[in-house]
Amino acid sequence: MGMMDTDRPQAPGRRRLLGAVAAAVAAGPAGVLAARAQPGAAASASGEGRFPSRPITLWVPWPAGGATDLTMRLLADLAGRQLGQRVIVENRAGAGGTLAMPVLQQAAPDGYTIAQLPHPALRAPHIQKVLWDPIRDTTPILQISGVTFGLLVPAGSALRSFEDVVAFARARPGELTVSTNGVGTTPHVVMEELAARRGFSYVHVPYKGTSEQMLAVASGQVTMGINSNGFAPFVDSGRLRLLATLAEHRTRRWPNVPTLKELGQGIAATSPYGLVGPHGLPPAIVAALHEAFRTAMNDPAHVAELAKYDQEPDYLGPADYGRSLRESYAAEKRAAERMGFRPS
Repeated sequence: MGMMDTDRPQAPGRRRLLGAVAAAVAAGPAGVLAARAQPGAAASASGEGRFPSRPITLWVPWPAGGATDLTMRLLADLAGRQLGQRVIVENRAGAGGTLAMPVLQQAAPDGYTIAQLPHPALRAPHIQKVLWDPIRDTTPILQISGVTFGLLVPAGSALRSFEDVVAFARARPGELTVSTNGVGTTPHVVMEELAARRGFSYVHVPYKGTSEQMLAVASGQVTMGINSNGFAPFVDSGRLRLLATLAEHRTRRWPNVPTLKELGQGIAATSPYGLVGPHGLPPAIVAALHEAFRTAMNDPAHVAELAKYDQEPDYLGPADYGRSLRESYAAEKRAAERMGFRPS
């Protein structure tokens, strides 16, 4: 994943750590377990002792109070109990969920700075100029879940199906306004593809967060919104009408709502997300973080919180998550080229 650690200057503490890890791996599974049980086995690159010895910062690239923020805060609290140190959530919203990447790029690989990696970070380099790379500049820790996206209109809207939206856009060019949670996000890309396939135009209205966006849809400031499952309370309270979801299959929560794929649009998107650290995170620290967050994500309280937004755990370990990220990154490049996106 980018430049190997041997190509970078290493502090004495880090050399000792990596040497210990290498010896443990050579000794097989028992050696790894023994190394992890030794004091200082998960030492930081600065050699400050057993990891973690102080609070960890988890960067969430979405606004505070949204569905993702709430689930990540609960996950952080549960993982902190496993680690014996607080995991403090910091929000850095905007730019379609990519603003944690510059933080990771500049952070020391000591395990005290980690971030949620949303799917748009795998797409952004293919559609705009950025100074970071989501593969080269990160170390995968684990995949957590994916989201349910939906097409939503105000409860009183005359648009009662996706075909109604297409007909409206064709009959009244320039009047269909569609909000998403940012340029280059999955909802934006899906809308671009739908418009290209069905031959209509629309006006894109990006928002930073789900709550702000859903209020705009509910009040009629925009014709339609596409976003992740933070829209659930608005649908359940009757303020919004859900026209379709973007999942592979219908949701248990709204079994009467069709998927876009069902409607013949050939699109399914769940935008999986997980946790990553900076490039070069030592294996022992990855293991410590992975175990704590894997236990936390399967905690009944976290599973119940995900269920509020029609999500469920979708676990991948570091190696499988890294492979999935590389595959998704390549797929997003192909999609961007197909749709005519080019970094400016």
